[in-house]
Amino acid sequence: MRIAFYAPLKSPDYQIPSGDRQIARLFFAALRLAGHEPRLVSRFRSHDGGGDLVRQARLARLGKQLARRLADGFLQAPQTGPELWFSYHLYHKAPDWLGPTVADALGIPYVVAEASLSPRQALGPWALGHHAVENAVSRADAVIGLNSADRECISPLLRHPSTWVSFKPFLDAAAYGGGVRPRSVSPRLIVVAMMRYGDKLASYRVLGDALALLLDLPWSLEVVGDGPARGDVERVLSVAQERIVWTGSLADEAVAGRLCGADICVWPAVNEAFGMALLEAQASGLPVVAGASGGVAEIVESGATGLLVAPGDPAAFAAAIRILMLDRSRRVAFGRAARERVLVEHDLSTAARRLGVVIDALTRRQMAGSILQL
Repeated sequence: MRIAFYAPLKSPDYQIPSGDRQIARLFFAALRLAGHEPRLVSRFRSHDGGGDLVRQARLARLGKQLARRLADGFLQAPQTGPELWFSYHLYHKAPDWLGPTVADALGIPYVVAEASLSPRQALGPWALGHHAVENAVSRADAVIGLNSADRECISPLLRHPSTWVSFKPFLDAAAYGGGVRPRSVSPRLIVVAMMRYGDKLASYRVLGDALALLLDLPWSLEVVGDGPARGDVERVLSVAQERIVWTGSLADEAVAGRLCGADICVWPAVNEAFGMALLEAQASGLPVVAGASGGVAEIVESGATGLLVAPGDPAAFAAAIRILMLDRSRRVAFGRAARERVLVEHDLSTAARRLGVVIDALTRRQMAGSILQL
């Protein structure tokens, strides 16, 4: 099936690395692995991070114009146009102004992956985007949810309860090694995260406070990531500056290599949706210590593949790290279980099969509707 692929926040080839870009790429790959023909049909970015009403109105206007042009072009070449539209990651700051219009014009299924709604935005500075997401979700033939926390606000808008399709976050496990780690003199901690203001910096702040409680033990920390809040991150981690190696941003292959050289992945995950870096660490055979925010508990099984603590609690976070630093056999067992769980439940091949089932069901429904109309 020919599939129009679009990501209003960050397209798969967006220039700045991020979890959003990575997941967009993974969905694109999963569609291809499922035997379909995805094509990136637009790089139009609808994102407004500042609550600028004028900018949002302009983006909405441009998006609607672009949608009409796309629809007209596809209608003129129906043999090569899309048979399904797939949009990844809709929320009030980055709504989908393209998909619903094009899908309606072509009479094709409209699929959304990872849509989120916050009722408090209905009257706020992003009200325009909020209502656009509501309209998109109401139009969607399937809404793929990677985070169960999104379901409560999405469900009232769905055409039918079955429109929501629960999906486990996934990655290409083959890109990460899960071999036996050499014994090290002291545990090697690692964190992989962008350095942005807001929740990311808040997570780094919790990490810094936790590390201050662990200075009586030997350990080192590798920080993989960079961003506008780099100076503030260095400040909040300064208590352990002699033990930290700063790598900056790395390519995906290099990140996988750094994970293979570590012993424990640590990330407080303040207001984290689920945390792709935590999934990458587990795919690499690493145990995880994280805050139990959002959907983190859906990818990290506390007591089996890692340890989860209450979000924003430095003392609890430090205590969990201490447990794994002092018990090598336990962290090795957690790491093995983590790798196995990713291979079984979170691998790209599993996601591709699941996507294939969803799209096949929509295709059958589409064909049945066409027959009834005849």
